[in-house]
Amino acid sequence: MKVTYVLDLQGKPLMPCKPVIARLLLKQKNAKVIKRCPFIIQLLYNTTDYKQDINLGIDTGYKNIGFSAITKKCELMSGELTLENEMTKRLQDRAMYRRNRRSRLRYRKLRFDNRKKPEGCLPPSIQRRFDIHISLINQIKKILPITKVTVEVAKFDIQKLENPDIKSEEYQQGTMYEYRNRIAYLIAREKGKCQFCGKSYKKGDGWRLHHIWGKSKDRLQDWALLHESCHKHLHQKGLEKRLQSKKSKSYKPSTFMSIIQKRFKHMFDYTFGNITFQNRIDNNLEKSHINDAFIIAGGSNQIRCNPFNIIQKRKNNRQLQKNRIGFKRSIRKQRYSLQPKDLIKINNTIWTVIGIQNSGLYIKIKNILAQTKVISVKKLDEWKFHQKTLMWSNSSMP
Repeated sequence: MKVTYVLDLQGKPLMPCKPVIARLLLKQKNAKVIKRCPFIIQLLYNTTDYKQDINLGIDTGYKNIGFSAITKKCELMSGELTLENEMTKRLQDRAMYRRNRRSRLRYRKLRFDNRKKPEGCLPPSIQRRFDIHISLINQIKKILPITKVTVEVAKFDIQKLENPDIKSEEYQQGTMYEYRNRIAYLIAREKGKCQFCGKSYKKGDGWRLHHIWGKSKDRLQDWALLHESCHKHLHQKGLEKRLQSKKSKSYKPSTFMSIIQKRFKHMFDYTFGNITFQNRIDNNLEKSHINDAFIIAGGSNQIRCNPFNIIQKRKNNRQLQKNRIGFKRSIRKQRYSLQPKDLIKINNTIWTVIGIQNSGLYIKIKNILAQTKVISVKKLDEWKFHQKTLMWSNSSMP
């Protein structure tokens, strides 16, 4: 099923219409095109604001978000949003740049002594994911006259996920309970043998702990017990892969869902995953974010529509400040007119912007054949399309 989304003369959403009606309105110049994907038209005359009840279902997630808007008869919009999961890396880069600046000889005034975070604030990576859920809901409300929003929430017991048989006081007794330190735990776990050579303790060759997957993975399952000599030999010969078998399971998605579920409960109607699971099975639907959102919205036998694919992108790249002694400060005062993933036209051919060079004088672009080149902005046609944070595309399009 295909629909065209409609706005009234004041820009408020109305009930969608069929594409054939939209073409007739455009041909008679009673409407104008607002957006290509999703395809939205705006009426150029006053009309009634009759609306039906539209339920919006949101399948929350750490990496993907499903959404579906339905009426009693049909599904008007559905799709899946893929999140950009690079916030943690950017925070680490920012910390590195700050340490680098403060290590220079030039005196820098203290900045953190009087800083205090507001009560109830979330970590930046979680806040960004939570905000994109809200941003998606608000964008859909600008397209459709939503009357009810239902969100799936969940609260996970991490210790129960690791040990299904955990009971009462065991919640207060961690993995290292009754062990003096991490080395004592690993010696007991490995029965006093080196994980590299398989031999027991050597006199004059003490124990050494090793990060199997690097310091970013710091769970007990990601630590190895090695002799001092074996640890040195492992790094000198580059034999780290000999210890790498399987990474420990990450519980970041579960933690994220547990943190934000309280906020969603105060903002929207909510349901739980076990209810969604059972209703999806009863309706013979496959497991997917879109189908889950359809069930969350209360869907059963409605006519389905073609889903959208949405990708989240960042708007700006980091601008480094060249602020060394003897150098003039170089700070970008404003955003460039073109940003990565924007669309431009050259000789009636559409290209995608990859990046900006030479203070915005040149841009690097690519076409659908993945061919790249660098060109001056003076050679561009007047047409350009700015991709916002959420990039919509129709899954039925090639």
